Amino acid sequence: MLDLTALQNAVSSLKNAVAIASDANFMASLDDKTIAVFKAGVVQNFEFTYELCWKFIKRWLSENESYSLIDSLSKKDLFRKGMEYKLIDNFEKWMVFHKARNMTSHTYNKSVADEICNLSAQFLPEAEKLLNILVERND
Repeated sequence: MLDLTALQNAVSSLKNAVAIASDANFMASLDDKTIAVFKAGVVQNFEFTYELCWKFIKRWLSENESYSLIDSLSKKDLFRKGMEYKLIDNFEKWMVFHKARNMTSHTYNKSVADEICNLSAQFLPEAEKLLNILVERND
């Protein structure tokens, strides 16, 4: 049985960050430096939530499939296997999130932050779906 507390906390934190960043009136009331700090927070929430998502997919698959098979998979193949087991339902979306996560670890600038902030709003429902599936199938 998986302890999903870390993923639950991460998804909740991302949800709060996306809600604040999506509040156009609130964001318009801030100066540029404060906006940059908020966006950095959204990016950080995206990063650690994404990391926990793929790690929990791997853990679930390892408990329900051969560990040695799962341990050797690339992230791309891990997401394929996750789709096969219906943990996720859109491989292409998860590849977009994977690419975005790689961007944040190699280059960080305003345009990357803006892109990740926008993508975080699309990522959130996918992370919530994964969490709900893991909760339902956590036996």
